[in-house]
Amino acid sequence: MNIPVMMNALAYLIVPLLLGLWAQWKVKATFRQWSQVPSRSGVTGAEAAQEVLRSARVEGVKIERAEGFLTDHYNPATKTLALSADNYDGTSIAALGIAAHEAGHALQHAQGYAALGLRSVLVPVTIVANQVAFWVMLLGGFLINGSSPNYFVLNIAIGAYVVISLFTLITLPVEFDASARARKFLSETGLLDAEEDKGAKAVLDAAAWTYIAAFVAALGNLLYLIGRRRD
Repeated sequence: MNIPVMMNALAYLIVPLLLGLWAQWKVKATFRQWSQVPSRSGVTGAEAAQEVLRSARVEGVKIERAEGFLTDHYNPATKTLALSADNYDGTSIAALGIAAHEAGHALQHAQGYAALGLRSVLVPVTIVANQVAFWVMLLGGFLINGSSPNYFVLNIAIGAYVVISLFTLITLPVEFDASARARKFLSETGLLDAEEDKGAKAVLDAAAWTYIAAFVAALGNLLYLIGRRRD
């Protein structure tokens, strides 16, 4: 790999990787900090999610416990809100913030939030794109990074990262909006007071960095590949 290619790799690949590692550390550290602070309301994350849904008059959403650490998610296809054990049973400020955030996605779904609908449509395409990108970069990396890149393989990789970049970009407003909804309902229902809201905001802001890092990483890969295309 020549020096210009190495510099491009540093700018477009390594920097986003470091940002991603920092974001993962940030969200775990912030979650652990606020998971040690119990909420004054004393409700569990599952109860908080249910209260947010009730307040928004959203029905038919199943709330269940999920295995793993911070595996919380909402599945629009099955209308299932899954909370990791720490957040399902926990009464901490972190648990309530994350549970309400996932309930925010259920509210988006119920109200036809356009960005969530578009992201849901892109999920199967993005799964394929991620698989293609993985194998192309793993098995065909030498065809891309050499002094004379194989443009057929390069174009496949570029196409995959266009899809991935679009998906991660659309994810940003979806996640930011869910967090805004979460804090609004936690405040309106009295589940968190103004002081506790600062903790919930810290947890949700830290989580947002993981989505920002994912977009930066996808965009970095795309720009690097486009740069190789122009070499």
